[in-house]
Amino acid sequence: MLQAVKDGPAIVACNSCRFSAEERQDADGMVGGGRLVAALRRVKASSDRYDGVDVQEMPCLFACKDHCTIHLRAPGKISYVLGRFLPDETAARAILDYAVGYAQSEDGQVPYAQWPDGVKGHFITRAPPIGFVAT
Repeated sequence: MLQAVKDGPAIVACNSCRFSAEERQDADGMVGGGRLVAALRRVKASSDRYDGVDVQEMPCLFACKDHCTIHLRAPGKISYVLGRFLPDETAARAILDYAVGYAQSEDGQVPYAQWPDGVKGHFITRAPPIGFVAT
């Protein structure tokens, strides 16, 4: 059930997430996770600024209460789960902009002053890398 992917900074997006807190699908029958993955891929392709961050997808991150969720991770860094996004390019750009700072950080912690407005209020959890705890 596991598939090997690139081992580096990555946004793992839930491709089966609800469209919103109220709706499973949009008017076209698409789930929000599928829309968010597509938006992340479009924005990533729009600029080489995002080359250091991979966009990956998988079904269900088990954060169903918080639609349109992503897991931001990298070896040796704190990882984060964020959610409650609109599945559009504005959210995708904010996620990728944050991910660039995350990838460049030493331990996964990005100073709050550098957070794009579009990620503020969307953090659900953080987890330390294996063998560490945050201080």
